[in-house]
Amino acid sequence: MVISRKQESPKCDIFINKVKLKQTEKFKYLGTIISNNGKPNREISARTAQAKINFQKMKTILTNKHISIETRKRALQCYIEPVLMYGCEAWTISKQIQNNLEATEMLFLRRMLRIPWTAKKTYERVLNEANKRRSLIRTLRKRQATFLDHVMRRGKLEHLVTTGKFEGKRSRGRQREKLMDGLATWLGTGKVLDTLAAVKDRDLWRDMIANAYKQGT
Repeated sequence: MVISRKQESPKCDIFINKVKLKQTEKFKYLGTIISNNGKPNREISARTAQAKINFQKMKTILTNKHISIETRKRALQCYIEPVLMYGCEAWTISKQIQNNLEATEMLFLRRMLRIPWTAKKTYERVLNEANKRRSLIRTLRKRQATFLDHVMRRGKLEHLVTTGKFEGKRSRGRQREKLMDGLATWLGTGKVLDTLAAVKDRDLWRDMIANAYKQGT
């Protein structure tokens, strides 16, 4: 597989024992879908679909009004959200992806409260009835920040991939948002270099994560 920003992936012929390997647009590695455009969209779509299937399997519990909403929210957090966010530490979250994930979060709450779409209740009203704040994206960012701390302190290949730079010129057009850019915005550091510098102070880093999670930025 060749990872490229181009619409049509460049051709690459690789032979092993005179047998040509098939070039593919995606493949699954350790349970995660890797795409040739470098984006996590396919993986997130697959994660969302699997989470919905698991929700349906637990529907009798998650939508049971004889069970308190607090208990059902705990069940959702323990059994459904981990399926949805598996491997999220490596996701680059665009605005569209964030909107899709938040829509999935609200879909689960609507089903738990048995609120049909015809009721035309706003997200704010649904959250109030569930006595809940949006937490999916905050939890995702927290996991990414915690994983970055682990990567930076380990100092292995992952550290080089995260902090390394490619030689040459940038491609024309709008540049893709990087994972580090999203974390810098969420933590309020503004710049990637400031974010990497903050990781070195473990107490400061934990305080920054806790504050960003609390504020829900």
